[in-house]
Amino acid sequence: MPLVVLCASIFVSHVAAAQSAPTFDGKHWWEYVKVLADDNMEGRETGSPGLQRASAYVVDQLKKDGLQPAGNKGYYQPVKLVSRQIDEAGSSMELIRESNTQFVKLGEDAMFSTRVDLAPQTEAPLVFVGYGLNVPEKNYDDYAGLNVKGKVAVIFSGSPEEMPAALASHYQSSAERAKELRKAGAIGFITIPNPAAMDIPWSRMTLSRKRPSMSLADPMFNDWKGIGLAVVWNPEFAEELFEGSGHTFAEIAALGKDRKPLPHFPLTMSIRAKAKQITKQVESANIVAKLPGSDRQLASQYVVLSAHLDHLGIGEPINGDKIYNGAMDNASGSALVLDIADQLHAAGVKPKRSLLFLFLTAEEKGLLGSRYFASKPTVPKKDIVADLNTDMFLPIIPLKIVTVYGLDESSLGDDARWAAQKNGVEVQPDPEPLRNLFVRSDQYSFIKQGVPALAMKVGYTKGSPEEATAMKWLHERYHAPSDDLNQPVDLAAAGKFEDIVADIALRVADAPKPPAWNSGSFFERFAAGK
Repeated sequence: MPLVVLCASIFVSHVAAAQSAPTFDGKHWWEYVKVLADDNMEGRETGSPGLQRASAYVVDQLKKDGLQPAGNKGYYQPVKLVSRQIDEAGSSMELIRESNTQFVKLGEDAMFSTRVDLAPQTEAPLVFVGYGLNVPEKNYDDYAGLNVKGKVAVIFSGSPEEMPAALASHYQSSAERAKELRKAGAIGFITIPNPAAMDIPWSRMTLSRKRPSMSLADPMFNDWKGIGLAVVWNPEFAEELFEGSGHTFAEIAALGKDRKPLPHFPLTMSIRAKAKQITKQVESANIVAKLPGSDRQLASQYVVLSAHLDHLGIGEPINGDKIYNGAMDNASGSALVLDIADQLHAAGVKPKRSLLFLFLTAEEKGLLGSRYFASKPTVPKKDIVADLNTDMFLPIIPLKIVTVYGLDESSLGDDARWAAQKNGVEVQPDPEPLRNLFVRSDQYSFIKQGVPALAMKVGYTKGSPEEATAMKWLHERYHAPSDDLNQPVDLAAAGKFEDIVADIALRVADAPKPPAWNSGSFFERFAAGK
């Protein structure tokens, strides 16, 4: 995808509007990362003592920086959750075709997902629903003409190439998936990951199958009510689902690799599943702190700098290491928010709007902490004007290009262009729309509440050595114990990235008008309910 070329003269008139942020070198940032990703934090699993220790450390730093508590219990916003964990010894799965029964090897062929409240027993026919999307804006409906009522829908991850990235991302989100499945009358679903777009291989995915999943305890957030079966199927063994249907999984995967339209058809078999899950109540918390604004009229408005603090905790060992430290995911983002708070305080910067520093829980469980905060914020919802979210920004290569998710959706895109140009960095929109990153991190919770938001990462050009480095990290370290403190990090890249985020935050905080969605943006619709 071509880069957006920046012209310095475009943004000159706006530069004076924002106060100068301090300059970051990445070294102070790394000191925060070293604490948050230390083995002592035990991977910061939601609700765990390790995450509690990390949270206490963050609060101590915020107090030291003189930031005001902005939770509803001091710096904390308690979040009540329900934890669900599969008991594989008491669970089973079978495929039934005519009089033949085929046992499914849990962990090898497929795995239960406890994101839904699994029914103790399920038996139902299977129907292949292609990408499983209903997109009214494009008159596109994968469920049209199919009888899915009382059945289990089989979904191939992804979207057709005709679908703009914003639409594709939104309609593949968890809430939209659940809505369409319920509307079609499905009682469960099986997801087959697109082999061409898997972040991590099945061998690593399956290691997490016994980890607890979570949902918000408040019933108002239960998207999956009525869905009693959720399964993820190993693409390597997906051919067995299509046996006798007149189609093959090889055919489906080839079409999906190129985002071509997929057929839709009943499958010739049923699934019989017995699920035993362990359920318990969990409490965690978001952390919220405020740097008050200095302008009498604008101080009541808030620019949010957010990052999730949780990670995966202790899990199945890889190469003898069982602590999933989460240094880049997302001690890196939390450290950035802490470092910006500290440096702004030290420099005596006084933005016109208030800055809200937000450390979120349960992102790895499905954006739960941010969903709770965005729906029930500790400041007036109408006064939140922007969210700048940082998640796994990966300063492992030099920062020459910044990838901005949501670049063309709101006026924040112009702020990002200005800040990048100021720091001698080029800008590009999402080069990998198939991965749906714009809806896979906490900024999307704010977007759905009508708040303009951005997320950014250290970028690269397609086919470059930097891309190879980033992809190698993704396949070897993402959600693995090797995402720890013993990995190469480019401190200069981290510092320059911090410069850009801080410059955007201050520019937005000092601007005469708050950010707005661009006319015609798909996400503009959410602002109506703000």
